[in-house]
Amino acid sequence: MNRLALALVLGVISIVSCAAQDVRDQRYHPVDPALVNPELLARRWSATWIGVPESSPYDYGVYHFRRTFNLDSAPSSFIVHVTADNRYELFVNGRRAGWGPARGDLNHWRYESFQIAPLLRPGKNVLAAVVWNFAQYAPEAQTTNQTGFLLQGNTESERVADTGTSWKCYRNPAYRPLHFTHTQMRGYFVVGPGDQVDARSYPWGWQSVEFDDFSWPGAQADSRGVGSPRGVRDAGNRWMLVPRSIPMMEETPERLAALRLASGIKVPSGFPERQVAVTIPANSKIRLILDQTRLTTAFPELLVSGGQGARISLGYAESLYSVGGRRGEKGNRNDVEGKEFVGYYDEFLTDGGSNRLFRPLWWRTYRYLELKIETRDQPLQIEDLRAVYVGYPFKMKARLVNDFSQITKFLEIGWRTARLCAHETYMDCPYYEQLQYAGDTRIQGLVSIFNSGDGRLLRNAIAQLDDSRTSEGLTLSRAPSRQQQYIPPFSLWWIGMLHDYWMYLDDPEFVRQTLPGVQAVLTYYAGFQKENGSLARMPFWNYADWAGEWQGGVPPVGEDGSSALLDLQLLMAYDWASTMEQALGSARLAEEYQKAATKLRATISKLYWDQGRQMFADTTAREHFAQFTNALAVLAGIVGESDARDIIHRILDDRTIVQATYYSRYYLNLAVIRVGEGNRYLDLLGEWEQMVEQGLTTWAERPAGASNPPRSDCHAWSAHPNIEFFRTILGIDSAAPGFKRVSVRPFLGKLNAVSGSIPHPKGEISVKLERRQGGLEAEVSLPQGVDGQFTWQGQSRALSSGKTTLKF
Repeated sequence: MNRLALALVLGVISIVSCAAQDVRDQRYHPVDPALVNPELLARRWSATWIGVPESSPYDYGVYHFRRTFNLDSAPSSFIVHVTADNRYELFVNGRRAGWGPARGDLNHWRYESFQIAPLLRPGKNVLAAVVWNFAQYAPEAQTTNQTGFLLQGNTESERVADTGTSWKCYRNPAYRPLHFTHTQMRGYFVVGPGDQVDARSYPWGWQSVEFDDFSWPGAQADSRGVGSPRGVRDAGNRWMLVPRSIPMMEETPERLAALRLASGIKVPSGFPERQVAVTIPANSKIRLILDQTRLTTAFPELLVSGGQGARISLGYAESLYSVGGRRGEKGNRNDVEGKEFVGYYDEFLTDGGSNRLFRPLWWRTYRYLELKIETRDQPLQIEDLRAVYVGYPFKMKARLVNDFSQITKFLEIGWRTARLCAHETYMDCPYYEQLQYAGDTRIQGLVSIFNSGDGRLLRNAIAQLDDSRTSEGLTLSRAPSRQQQYIPPFSLWWIGMLHDYWMYLDDPEFVRQTLPGVQAVLTYYAGFQKENGSLARMPFWNYADWAGEWQGGVPPVGEDGSSALLDLQLLMAYDWASTMEQALGSARLAEEYQKAATKLRATISKLYWDQGRQMFADTTAREHFAQFTNALAVLAGIVGESDARDIIHRILDDRTIVQATYYSRYYLNLAVIRVGEGNRYLDLLGEWEQMVEQGLTTWAERPAGASNPPRSDCHAWSAHPNIEFFRTILGIDSAAPGFKRVSVRPFLGKLNAVSGSIPHPKGEISVKLERRQGGLEAEVSLPQGVDGQFTWQGQSRALSSGKTTLKF
């Protein structure tokens, strides 16, 4: 089964429909795969892309579309397939039915399938959609062609719903974009604009059956064609359609936890924790700082009445900033006094109506909300201020019980970090970028596997990065992305990501189909290798880590172009590619990659080893040294076991070399464990303890430093303890592709007892460990058909399916 066909199966299983009007109380109805018309991937659709006449399809705009039709009776099934550019929200008879499309690129433009039969009724029915195009203000992750909306009925009986000139449309004049610069946001900021909404120009009730759309013009059909599935000849309008392959996002109601500051008003008790009305007097100005007490990604919902002409601003921040300190300094994230609010915001201009609901078009990231209101001649009443959490529907299935409470706290924070950085794609951070970088995503994918066992978003990420490949062979550093940014080492980490997927999830056919992309990356790199295998000076941004000593995160490069770190990453990619090709692809390529790896391994040892420092240097000049470089040298097997252990001891003790930051600490920790020093793991988490002490509720992007002030408070590349608590402390790891064999090699460190489990493709792996009288008692349970090996202090025992009890 090819990737596109499999996506159809996955998509229709996971796409659901909402059968309740209030987004905070959704009920979903799965689409039965047997009911989906298979011809949708085999021919062009009957539905036509539509837009709004006399509106530029390339400019910013928010648009509404409506289709009214009659049914003799309520149908048992009514499936529609929906997409838009940039995005849409669909309503059926006034009730919210879904939103999308899942992010992709023009060559792989996603559509959703919704079962809307439970929302239909005999007689008059109305489909309504809001579609927006953020144009030049769009998020960096939002690819786009032009404004457009497409809805296709599944079979002939549903064709009455097809988009075309029978739909009506309206350009909403109430919306204006609020653009924020990098300078305003104190860092690279590319998540899209804020919304300014003027309620006086808003068509209230536009999605309801009763709304009068008589004056709305007919929609304008795209003259360049109908919906075009990918693989069906061509797409005159550039959107090549593929079914969504990930589930719809989780949406869960939540309330703000606390009021921290108030000026200009006395706030009633209970607000905002409960729905308590707050009256803002006429001709007044107020300012509230509200605290969620933890970071979240959510749609805020503000419900107000009266107050004609009032101006409301809702601002969003991960943390408040210290006043008078270094630029970008945040201090303790729990502190409010003596700090300033810096963040993006939305604005709502009221019309005096009752129960006016403001909800931004896209979700927001915040711990702190700044609510500013200026009223005119009428008082304004806040009926409610609430939110709807949104994120990929991961479920924590792993379990860990131990006698060290800090681990439980770290797991909670790490899981929150991972979840807030996972939506329709993985995201480096939810506040500033919302971009799916290969280097970040490799770690995020492993967190997902060890904590939830859900590999769908990882599979999606691997495919999207593969789809981003250029003719040269590199993937983009991040995908989807409007800007073509290249970080060549991230294409190598993408190979590592595919290898991880192969080892931990049982999906060899997908890996096999992706191997040509691996070949393309390595062919690109081969063009830069010198006779000895070492890389010449590499183009583009060769980011490695946010070490303060490295300008732009790029490690030192010698005058001859030499870089140990770049050579080591290439070596590891050759090793991964060789094993995958040997098992799933070409034995000839496997041998070729292994020969390249053998040559490069010898060259690295010769070029970069410094006899005086007894560690590997960053360049052939042997003037610069780093923990990251030496960690990769250990992981790549440049030296034997004894020498590797000595290197790890030196780099952990030597503070004069460049220290690994949160991202590269993942690889440093792997190297420590590789040499048998896993008992030190818990002692290496001091910087994570410091983050807790500083009031962070998610893990930050990088340590605070003079050259690299903290930016993102939520970066999932720092959540790797959520891997190692299970892989290192419990010791559970894959020993064969598809997790078909298990290795259990625990390192308890300071713990006396620990037990837990992780999800497995065939069920669950559970481990229970307890120190007794200088030894260890272990109980391991493996799924049916899975065996493995348990190793403790150099002793190994066989593990079989079911429960095994061991004593050492």
